[in-house]
Amino acid sequence: MSRYSEIIMDHFVQPRNRGKLKNPSGVGVVGVPGEGPFLMFQIICTEEIIASAAFECHNCGVMIASGSILTTITIGKTLQECRLISSDDLVQQLDGVPPDKRHGPRFAIEALRLAIQNSSQT
Repeated sequence: MSRYSEIIMDHFVQPRNRGKLKNPSGVGVVGVPGEGPFLMFQIICTEEIIASAAFECHNCGVMIASGSILTTITIGKTLQECRLISSDDLVQQLDGVPPDKRHGPRFAIEALRLAIQNSSQT
């Protein structure tokens, strides 16, 4: 039995929306790029709805999968709906995360919340 779910492996091998957005409405960064694990989450909002999202990160496969799946969850949702997403929700969407890798979903959610907070839509 694998330590990682098929969903984690799928998003690790083929991450969705990885990269940078041109002119994002909001950016959230958790950790310090170039100095260890980090995750940056960018959003473009149109009338309080996330129209586009992207992430960049450095660390483990779970961090990559967390950023990837979070982009797919948030696109098309309102900022208010996205504020309610928790790291436990992300763990569930990933079909479980090993306890020593729970920092991945936490970084992703914290970066999303910072992006919303920093958004020109709020």
